[in-house]
Amino acid sequence: MSLRAAVVVASNRAAAGVYADETGPLIARWLREQGFDCGDAVVVPDGDAVREAIAAAIEAGARVVLTTGGTGLTPTDRTPEATAPLLDREVPGIAEAVRAAGVAQGVPTAMLSRGLAGIAGECLVVNLPGSRGGVKDGLGVLAPVLRHAVEQVVGSDH
Repeated sequence: MSLRAAVVVASNRAAAGVYADETGPLIARWLREQGFDCGDAVVVPDGDAVREAIAAAIEAGARVVLTTGGTGLTPTDRTPEATAPLLDREVPGIAEAVRAAGVAQGVPTAMLSRGLAGIAGECLVVNLPGSRGGVKDGLGVLAPVLRHAVEQVVGSDH
């Protein structure tokens, strides 16, 4: 049985059609390769629309929601603030590992990401950076633990 997953892209410019998002399809394809049932990424502007898209995915039965974008320091980067109210419990080790992976790859600005990870009901939500490199680093961090984490959320045994 495959588990449902969703991808939310937070980007004012991609949502406005200024350019095509490249990170969402990358994440959705990766999730499918990991055995998750994942539709196309949803592209929304930063802010409340991110919270609404994450909440809709959870309501639709997603067991994993990966977001990309909106985790930096600019005034419009609001993904952590949109995510936090939805979380029942944080899983800080995931977000810390994503930042550390970027720094280890020689990208010191990775430490500026404010992305969160946590549990919302029976769903694992992880904020990934908005860059292709940051997404690839984040997926590399998630690869060995994602399925286990998703199973643990509902109390499956080790």
